[in-house]
Amino acid sequence: MGPDNNARIPEVDIILWGATGFIGRLLAGYLWPRYGKTGEISFALGGNSRSELEALHEDLDGDNRLPLIVGDAFDRPFLEAMVKKARLVVSTVGPYAKFGNNLVAACAANGTDYCDLSGEAQWMHRMISAHQEEAEKSGARLVHACGFDSIPSDLGVLFLQNEAKRCFGRPMDRVKLRVKIMRGGASGGTVASILNFIEEARRDPEVLKIAKNPYALAPKGMQTGLRQPNVSTFEYDPDAESWLAPFVMAGVNTRIVHRSNALMNYAWGRDFLYDEAMMMGDGIKGRFRAASLAGVLGAFLVGSAFAPSRAIMKKTILPKPGEGPSPEKQKAGFYKLLLIGKDEAGHRLDVNVTGDQDPGYGSTRKMLGESAVCLFKDISKQDLKGGFWTPATAMGETLIQRLTANAGLTFEVVI
Repeated sequence: MGPDNNARIPEVDIILWGATGFIGRLLAGYLWPRYGKTGEISFALGGNSRSELEALHEDLDGDNRLPLIVGDAFDRPFLEAMVKKARLVVSTVGPYAKFGNNLVAACAANGTDYCDLSGEAQWMHRMISAHQEEAEKSGARLVHACGFDSIPSDLGVLFLQNEAKRCFGRPMDRVKLRVKIMRGGASGGTVASILNFIEEARRDPEVLKIAKNPYALAPKGMQTGLRQPNVSTFEYDPDAESWLAPFVMAGVNTRIVHRSNALMNYAWGRDFLYDEAMMMGDGIKGRFRAASLAGVLGAFLVGSAFAPSRAIMKKTILPKPGEGPSPEKQKAGFYKLLLIGKDEAGHRLDVNVTGDQDPGYGSTRKMLGESAVCLFKDISKQDLKGGFWTPATAMGETLIQRLTANAGLTFEVVI
């Protein structure tokens, strides 16, 4: 049984908030043996169920250096007290639009660093709008989207652009991300976040405006720009030599990438174009696969828009929050992304980004874990001021090095 810290919240380096959820347990299983047992970083496990935290503590073979913190995501005074005792909080509690507001507010107010794996653009927009100035004053560095949404995209573009400047002396005006291969199970948490977004959009027209604006997450005064390409049905891409279908993560990834460009004072240009899609192959078979996938995604969105059909899908075909693939399936998963960069001078640069496990679980736990460690250990308060950042602008090349060394990711120029 883990130690009881209800009466007194311990001082630690990093709190894993939501540790008993599916991805939270995976994250704890990654961070504690690698960085906690060794004494390199002090951790605490946080959540709303003491019994589940104690079971996780036992599974991890934890000791008195791994305390437990029991509390409620809606209890602001508790969260205020908790974040004051940590240098960084990493949260896996989603949908963040339902459960994440108070924690972000507490971190921003108290100068505590924070990262998560949110893929909810409308919620990120609200958090940035509400707490950017407060975080700047307190010194809190907050980084959303530190999982498969949106590290491979954000850091992949950063890697490609740095290589382009090294090879050609300038960044690429146009970058495309194409998903070549993606093997892994659907995340119940991701599905819940998508359904929550659809429910929000039906109630609030402002949510739809954010969803339609590729610059929605850019800082104030920078939320407009050139019309961006968008694969919304199916089409052929001669650069990739493949038929394309929509990529469900593109809606958040593209906005994170454009926020990175804006935060770096348009390092990739004010006319920078970026989109994402899935490669379905060449020829008649590729076209058929692309059209079929586009149809399935369209049917899902239409069905999700109506409460009765949404309820039926939740009960019958959609994974539930907390559900996920077995450890064997996580390890058997992998992904390979192709980024194609082009400029007006006719130069082209291709980059592959690969991950060695299921993107939504096995790989995401490592990306989120290394992001937390990187922000805590490698990025000083002098080098990065308070505010809301992206993975590329907060940690950049330093995080790429950590991910390639520890997390099974590769970033390689295609020769």
